[in-house]
Amino acid sequence: MESGSVEAVSSALLNHNALNPNALNPIALNPIALAPNRLQESSLSERARRAITEPGEPGATSRQLLQYIVSCALSASQSFRFSWRDEDGELHEESYRGHLGLAPSWSDEPLSVSRRLWVSACVASRANRAGVSVMISSRAAHPALRYPDRSEVESFPREEGAFWGNLFTSPPRFYACYNESNVENSRTLGRDCATGLLEPEGDARECPNIHIVGSCDRACAAPSAAGGHRPTCTDDLGEPALAVITTFLP
Repeated sequence: MESGSVEAVSSALLNHNALNPNALNPIALNPIALAPNRLQESSLSERARRAITEPGEPGATSRQLLQYIVSCALSASQSFRFSWRDEDGELHEESYRGHLGLAPSWSDEPLSVSRRLWVSACVASRANRAGVSVMISSRAAHPALRYPDRSEVESFPREEGAFWGNLFTSPPRFYACYNESNVENSRTLGRDCATGLLEPEGDARECPNIHIVGSCDRACAAPSAAGGHRPTCTDDLGEPALAVITTFLP
Protein backbone atom coordinates (compact mmCIF):
# COMPACT_ATOMS: atom_id res chain seq x y z
CA MET A 1 0.00 0.00 0.00
CA GLU A 2 1.18 3.56 -0.64
CA SER A 3 2.17 5.65 2.34
CA GLY A 4 -0.81 7.42 3.85
CA SER A 5 -3.48 5.04 2.61
CA VAL A 6 -6.23 3.13 4.35
CA GLU A 7 -6.00 -0.61 4.05
CA ALA A 8 -8.08 -3.57 5.14
CA VAL A 9 -6.45 -5.73 7.79
CA SER A 10 -6.80 -9.43 7.13
CA SER A 11 -6.89 -10.38 10.81
CA ALA A 12 -9.96 -8.27 11.51
CA LEU A 13 -11.69 -8.63 14.86
CA LEU A 14 -15.02 -10.21 14.08
CA ASN A 15 -16.57 -9.16 17.37
CA HIS A 16 -15.51 -6.22 19.48
CA ASN A 17 -17.30 -4.18 22.07
CA ALA A 18 -16.81 -0.60 23.11
CA LEU A 19 -14.21 -1.21 25.80
CA ASN A 20 -11.14 0.84 25.02
CA PRO A 21 -8.05 2.13 26.86
CA ASN A 22 -7.53 5.87 26.91
CA ALA A 23 -4.53 8.10 27.53
CA LEU A 24 -4.96 10.91 24.99
CA ASN A 25 -3.41 14.13 26.26
CA PRO A 26 -6.24 16.72 26.11
CA ILE A 27 -3.69 19.28 24.94
CA ALA A 28 -3.57 17.24 21.71
CA LEU A 29 -7.20 18.11 21.00
CA ASN A 30 -6.08 21.15 19.02
CA PRO A 31 -6.84 20.55 15.33
CA ILE A 32 -4.26 19.19 12.91
CA ALA A 33 -6.27 20.53 9.93
CA LEU A 34 -7.61 17.16 8.85
CA ALA A 35 -10.00 17.65 5.97
CA PRO A 36 -13.29 15.73 6.04
CA ASN A 37 -12.43 14.47 2.55
CA ARG A 38 -11.58 10.83 1.99
CA LEU A 39 -9.05 9.68 4.59
CA GLN A 40 -5.91 9.27 2.55
CA GLU A 41 -2.59 11.05 2.27
CA SER A 42 -3.59 13.02 -0.82
CA SER A 43 -6.53 14.56 1.06
CA LEU A 44 -4.41 15.87 3.93
CA SER A 45 -3.82 19.59 3.94
CA GLU A 46 -0.22 20.75 3.82
CA ARG A 47 -0.60 21.87 7.43
CA ALA A 48 -1.88 18.45 8.53
CA ARG A 49 0.90 16.67 6.66
CA ARG A 50 3.52 18.85 8.31
CA ALA A 51 1.92 18.32 11.72
CA ILE A 52 2.01 14.52 11.65
CA THR A 53 5.47 14.29 10.10
CA GLU A 54 7.14 16.85 12.39
CA PRO A 55 10.01 15.02 14.15
CA GLY A 56 9.78 16.96 17.42
CA GLU A 57 7.34 16.95 20.33
CA PRO A 58 4.59 18.78 18.40
CA GLY A 59 4.73 15.99 15.81
CA ALA A 60 4.44 13.33 18.50
CA THR A 61 1.35 15.10 19.88
CA SER A 62 -0.22 15.34 16.42
CA ARG A 63 0.46 11.67 15.72
CA GLN A 64 -1.13 10.72 19.02
CA LEU A 65 -4.28 12.66 18.09
CA LEU A 66 -4.37 11.08 14.63
CA GLN A 67 -4.02 7.61 16.17
CA TYR A 68 -7.10 8.22 18.34
CA ILE A 69 -9.04 9.71 15.43
CA VAL A 70 -8.37 6.59 13.35
CA SER A 71 -9.23 4.32 16.29
CA CYS A 72 -12.57 6.08 16.73
CA ALA A 73 -13.49 6.38 13.06
CA LEU A 74 -12.36 3.20 11.36
CA SER A 75 -13.33 -0.39 12.08
CA ALA A 76 -10.97 -3.08 13.33
CA SER A 77 -10.51 -4.34 9.77
CA GLN A 78 -9.03 -1.02 8.63
CA SER A 79 -5.86 0.94 9.27
CA PHE A 80 -4.24 4.20 8.17
CA ARG A 81 -0.59 4.17 7.12
CA PHE A 82 1.95 6.93 6.58
CA SER A 83 5.66 7.57 7.14
CA TRP A 84 7.85 10.32 8.59
CA ARG A 85 11.53 10.96 9.27
CA ASP A 86 13.09 11.91 12.59
CA GLU A 87 15.88 14.45 13.21
CA ASP A 88 18.47 11.87 12.17
CA GLY A 89 16.70 11.13 8.90
CA GLU A 90 15.54 7.68 10.03
CA LEU A 91 12.31 6.60 8.37
CA HIS A 92 9.37 5.63 10.61
CA GLU A 93 6.47 3.67 9.16
CA GLU A 94 3.23 4.22 11.05
CA SER A 95 0.16 2.01 10.88
CA TYR A 96 -2.82 3.06 13.01
CA ARG A 97 -5.56 0.49 13.48
CA GLY A 98 -9.25 1.27 13.61
CA HIS A 99 -11.36 0.04 16.49
CA LEU A 100 -14.79 1.51 17.26
CA GLY A 101 -15.96 2.02 13.67
CA LEU A 102 -17.96 5.22 14.06
CA ALA A 103 -17.17 6.32 10.49
CA PRO A 104 -15.64 3.40 8.55
CA SER A 105 -16.80 4.84 5.22
CA TRP A 106 -14.31 7.69 5.69
CA SER A 107 -11.81 5.48 3.88
CA ASP A 108 -13.94 5.69 0.72
CA GLU A 109 -15.87 8.96 0.86
CA PRO A 110 -15.88 12.38 2.55
CA LEU A 111 -16.78 12.51 6.21
CA SER A 112 -20.36 13.72 6.68
CA VAL A 113 -21.22 16.36 9.27
CA SER A 114 -22.88 13.75 11.49
CA ARG A 115 -19.85 11.43 11.36
CA ARG A 116 -17.51 14.33 12.13
CA LEU A 117 -19.46 14.92 15.33
CA TRP A 118 -19.38 11.24 16.30
CA VAL A 119 -15.63 11.01 15.77
CA SER A 120 -15.16 14.25 17.71
CA ALA A 121 -17.21 13.01 20.67
CA CYS A 122 -15.24 9.77 20.72
CA VAL A 123 -11.87 11.51 20.67
CA ALA A 124 -12.91 13.87 23.49
CA SER A 125 -14.18 10.97 25.60
CA ARG A 126 -10.77 9.29 25.44
CA ALA A 127 -8.79 12.25 26.73
CA ASN A 128 -6.93 11.72 29.99
CA ARG A 129 -5.04 14.56 31.63
CA ALA A 130 -2.88 12.22 33.74
CA GLY A 131 -1.70 10.29 30.69
CA VAL A 132 -2.74 7.06 32.40
CA SER A 133 -4.41 4.40 30.28
CA VAL A 134 -7.81 3.75 31.85
CA MET A 135 -10.27 1.24 30.41
CA ILE A 136 -13.72 2.71 29.82
CA SER A 137 -16.99 1.52 28.35
CA SER A 138 -18.25 3.85 25.60
CA ARG A 139 -21.98 3.85 24.87
CA ALA A 140 -24.11 5.95 22.54
CA ALA A 141 -27.06 6.03 20.17
CA HIS A 142 -24.66 5.25 17.33
CA PRO A 143 -25.21 1.66 16.07
CA ALA A 144 -21.58 0.76 16.84
CA LEU A 145 -22.02 1.64 20.54
CA ARG A 146 -25.73 1.17 21.18
CA TYR A 147 -25.81 -2.38 22.51
CA PRO A 148 -23.06 -3.21 25.03
CA ASP A 149 -23.01 -6.83 26.07
CA ARG A 150 -24.16 -7.86 29.53
CA SER A 151 -20.70 -8.57 30.90
CA GLU A 152 -19.55 -5.09 29.89
CA VAL A 153 -22.53 -3.45 31.57
CA GLU A 154 -21.94 -5.47 34.73
CA SER A 155 -18.20 -4.75 34.82
CA PHE A 156 -18.58 -1.03 34.06
CA PRO A 157 -21.71 0.02 35.98
CA ARG A 158 -20.83 3.62 36.96
CA GLU A 159 -21.61 6.43 34.56
CA GLU A 160 -18.67 8.80 34.44
CA GLY A 161 -20.26 11.41 32.19
CA ALA A 162 -20.84 12.36 28.58
CA PHE A 163 -18.78 14.04 25.85
CA TRP A 164 -19.62 15.85 22.61
CA GLY A 165 -18.26 18.61 20.35
CA ASN A 166 -16.55 19.22 17.03
CA LEU A 167 -12.87 18.61 16.31
CA PHE A 168 -13.21 19.86 12.74
CA THR A 169 -14.05 23.49 13.54
CA SER A 170 -11.51 26.23 14.12
CA PRO A 171 -11.13 26.45 17.01
CA PRO A 172 -12.46 23.03 18.02
CA ARG A 173 -15.22 22.87 20.62
CA PHE A 174 -15.60 20.08 23.16
CA TYR A 175 -18.02 19.70 26.04
CA ALA A 176 -18.44 17.30 28.93
CA CYS A 177 -20.79 16.68 31.82
CA TYR A 178 -20.53 14.39 34.83
CA ASN A 179 -22.65 12.07 36.93
CA GLU A 180 -22.77 13.75 40.33
CA SER A 181 -22.99 10.43 42.17
CA ASN A 182 -19.78 9.08 40.64
CA VAL A 183 -17.44 12.08 40.70
CA GLU A 184 -15.19 10.65 43.40
CA ASN A 185 -14.98 7.28 41.65
CA SER A 186 -13.97 8.95 38.39
CA ARG A 187 -11.21 10.98 40.01
CA THR A 188 -9.95 7.98 41.98
CA LEU A 189 -9.55 6.05 38.72
CA GLY A 190 -7.60 8.90 37.15
CA ARG A 191 -10.39 10.29 34.96
CA ASP A 192 -11.16 13.98 35.44
CA CYS A 193 -11.98 15.51 32.05
CA ALA A 194 -15.70 15.13 32.78
CA THR A 195 -15.49 16.07 36.45
CA GLY A 196 -12.58 18.52 36.53
CA LEU A 197 -9.41 18.19 38.58
CA LEU A 198 -10.09 19.13 42.19
CA GLU A 199 -7.81 21.96 43.31
CA PRO A 200 -6.68 22.44 46.95
CA GLU A 201 -8.98 25.45 47.30
CA GLY A 202 -11.93 23.33 46.21
CA ASP A 203 -12.38 24.50 42.62
CA ALA A 204 -12.48 22.04 39.71
CA ARG A 205 -9.98 22.73 36.91
CA GLU A 206 -11.06 21.73 33.40
CA CYS A 207 -8.96 19.65 31.05
CA PRO A 208 -7.44 21.72 28.24
CA ASN A 209 -9.87 22.18 25.33
CA ILE A 210 -12.84 20.49 27.10
CA HIS A 211 -15.48 22.71 28.74
CA ILE A 212 -17.49 21.14 31.55
CA VAL A 213 -21.14 22.24 31.48
CA GLY A 214 -22.09 20.65 34.82
CA SER A 215 -24.20 17.67 35.79
CA CYS A 216 -25.41 15.35 33.03
CA ASP A 217 -28.80 15.19 34.73
CA ARG A 218 -29.22 18.90 34.03
CA ALA A 219 -27.45 19.10 30.66
CA CYS A 220 -28.68 15.88 29.04
CA ALA A 221 -31.74 13.76 28.46
CA ALA A 222 -32.39 10.84 30.78
CA PRO A 223 -30.29 7.71 30.17
CA SER A 224 -31.67 5.28 27.63
CA ALA A 225 -33.01 1.93 28.72
CA ALA A 226 -30.57 0.17 26.39
CA GLY A 227 -27.10 0.58 27.82
CA GLY A 228 -27.76 3.77 29.77
CA HIS A 229 -26.29 6.24 27.29
CA ARG A 230 -27.42 9.86 27.12
CA PRO A 231 -29.25 10.34 23.79
CA THR A 232 -28.89 14.14 23.71
CA CYS A 233 -27.05 16.86 25.64
CA THR A 234 -27.05 20.65 25.54
CA ASP A 235 -24.09 22.95 26.04
CA ASP A 236 -24.14 26.07 28.19
CA LEU A 237 -25.15 28.18 25.17
CA GLY A 238 -28.30 26.13 24.73
CA GLU A 239 -27.09 24.30 21.62
CA PRO A 240 -28.25 20.65 21.53
CA ALA A 241 -26.09 17.74 20.43
CA LEU A 242 -27.20 14.32 19.17
CA ALA A 243 -23.72 12.83 18.74
CA VAL A 244 -23.02 12.19 22.42
CA ILE A 245 -20.82 9.46 23.88
CA THR A 246 -21.48 8.40 27.47
CA THR A 247 -18.62 6.75 29.34
CA PHE A 248 -18.80 4.20 32.12
CA LEU A 249 -16.17 3.07 34.64
CA PRO A 250 -15.82 0.11 37.00
